[in-house]
Amino acid sequence: MSEWRESELTLELAPPGARVSALLWTPTRPHAGLVLAHGAGAGMTHPFMEAMAERLARRHVATLRYQFPYMERGESRTDPPSVATATVRAAVAEAGRQLPNVALFAGGKSFGARMTSTAAALSPLPGIHGLIFLGFPLHPAGRPSVERAAHLERVQVPLLFLQGTRDALCGVELLGQVLKRLGKQATLRLWDGADHSFHVLKSSGRDDAQVLDEIADAIVAWCGAFAESRG
Repeated sequence: MSEWRESELTLELAPPGARVSALLWTPTRPHAGLVLAHGAGAGMTHPFMEAMAERLARRHVATLRYQFPYMERGESRTDPPSVATATVRAAVAEAGRQLPNVALFAGGKSFGARMTSTAAALSPLPGIHGLIFLGFPLHPAGRPSVERAAHLERVQVPLLFLQGTRDALCGVELLGQVLKRLGKQATLRLWDGADHSFHVLKSSGRDDAQVLDEIADAIVAWCGAFAESRG
């Protein structure tokens, strides 16, 4: 018997009539909930997204995964930020309805992480206690910069960065500059040898499944620490 319940949902967007699909996985007694956005090149059912949702469910964290409109239409070009951030807000609102009295967090993989933080920088996401980034895309590959992180200083909740040291989209030294500006608001967990997809080389002596387990543990510990700090 499954340790969680799966619900297929539809998110209503603006303009009226626009809709995207979503998946809610709810453990029997969720300790927290994560609104989880996908990356630019793969949707909510990508193996990475499924693997994270499964690991979190086994650790009593519910997840609401959802599609951005371009992915729902089967297109490759990402939505403009105005559309993507509106979709983030719709997903957060639905999570609040589906998971009342559960501490909620939001974030995502790469593009989904950046669009979630962009939405939160524009105005606070209702009911969201913190943001979780699974590979924050600080800059395009081969073009180091910190411009994409400028909005993070306007986010009003704690931030958890989960990053690989071989991530071509997030130089560790540049990320350090960003974290210095954010101060105590930000927490960083690094995985030595992991790339943007959290893949590690065989020579590391570890495998991808172990890394994903460690990421899930880090998320649960961070969310749990927040709950304890709030009494």
